[in-house]
Amino acid sequence: MEMNKRSVCDEWRVRDFSAGNFGSQSARMSLERRLIDITVVCDDFNRRSVSYQLSKEESLHRWLKYKEGFSADLVNRLLGEFGIRPGDTVLDPFVGSGTTSLVCKLQNIHSIGLDILPMSGLAIGVKAAVFDYDLAELRRLISDVENLSMPEDYDFRTPCIPITEGAYPERTEREIAFYTVWNQSSGYSRLAKNLVALCILNSLEEVSYTSKDGQFLRWDYRSRKMRELDERRRVSGRTRPVVRLNKGDLPIFGRVLVEALNGILGDIISIRKDFFKTDAGLTFIRGSALYELPKLGANILSGVITSPPYCNRYDYTRTYALELTWLGVGEEGIKDLRQELLSSTVESRPKLDRIRESYIALGREKDFDGILNIVKRNETLAEVNRSLLERNLSGDLNNRGILRMVEGYFMELTFIYAELFRLCRPGAKVAFVNDNVRYGGEVISVDFISTQLAEQVGFKPVKIYSLRQRKGNSSQQMAKFGRVPLRKSITVWEKP
Repeated sequence: MEMNKRSVCDEWRVRDFSAGNFGSQSARMSLERRLIDITVVCDDFNRRSVSYQLSKEESLHRWLKYKEGFSADLVNRLLGEFGIRPGDTVLDPFVGSGTTSLVCKLQNIHSIGLDILPMSGLAIGVKAAVFDYDLAELRRLISDVENLSMPEDYDFRTPCIPITEGAYPERTEREIAFYTVWNQSSGYSRLAKNLVALCILNSLEEVSYTSKDGQFLRWDYRSRKMRELDERRRVSGRTRPVVRLNKGDLPIFGRVLVEALNGILGDIISIRKDFFKTDAGLTFIRGSALYELPKLGANILSGVITSPPYCNRYDYTRTYALELTWLGVGEEGIKDLRQELLSSTVESRPKLDRIRESYIALGREKDFDGILNIVKRNETLAEVNRSLLERNLSGDLNNRGILRMVEGYFMELTFIYAELFRLCRPGAKVAFVNDNVRYGGEVISVDFISTQLAEQVGFKPVKIYSLRQRKGNSSQQMAKFGRVPLRKSITVWEKP
């Protein structure tokens, strides 16, 4: 059995960290040789369980479409494996739609969640109140919404910023504003209003000309934005793209909203049959884990289950621009949010000075210096950063911002790993879901490098679950450097 395990893991090795032996790869190879022995190719977890796919089918968790989230099944399995019991406390420093926190609450486990995105706070508050809604009130509310009719001369419109302008058909733009204003001024309870607000938020993409697609919003070819772009292409003699988004007939907003409310009502009834209301505390902190975790007391956690933004250039402030704008975040606010996020886009600016200031304000400058030294002394990170710099000089990187992004990403995560070590009790386990990446022919094993950094702050590596289905590379990289399958992993560490 051990031989079989090793042979499978051998297939998961990276044979060529630097395409064409362009740069040094000895540190990455040495790290892989050491950690491959705790790497488990796991069939219990798959792409559906570490993404939003399963959540689309799960009561409560489907109330907010959050593509970067993971499933309740994943959280339940990890809670069981970690031996987390009722009364324990679990942290998610990148809470997203709140799956970890909500699963814990249903199992009478206390939780702490942090996120800087405003829709996270709304989603968690609405979901956590699942046992508090007055069902009779919700039925009256749904009946009222069904009977609403927007006056033809209604002229208020949902807010937009340049990157969301023209996202909806003209009538839909007015309908969203009409239902929003009605909800805010209705006589229903605050709980019920918040639930309607989440349903409106969750319906925006469905009734729009847009579709979330990793680094940006894709636009339907019928939208004004795409028609104008096509005309500019025609005038300049450029050809139109072969693949064009067509979402078909866009649904009527009012019907989508009623359907969403009825679905949630059904979920509430179902959840109350399957679960009991618990006294578990659910604390949500709106803010960045970089600055909020250092403020928390030590030795309070029995476990951590999370998934940080990946080092993949995806910009949540663009893909969730419709939702952020509807919540009242303006263009400047969105730019500020983009910089508050963990450095995972090419537009991210260095945060080190601000992190230093936050530690000094807490009287913890020595802790800051110690964590920073771990980053500076890490040979694997130095090799990655040096190779990327050389790739950029040779023209292999398509954006110089990748250099700053990768360096900032691991530096910031190291501060978070160090704070998690301080917050965890002895014996507590930590699970991070993450993706490995490749830029300019250079493979960056996020799972192994993160495990090495976590080990250097004090954690003991336990295992690295690698999904059987691996990820490919961009077509541009494969054309130039060939294909290297990349792991998607769940790293598990323990505080001794």
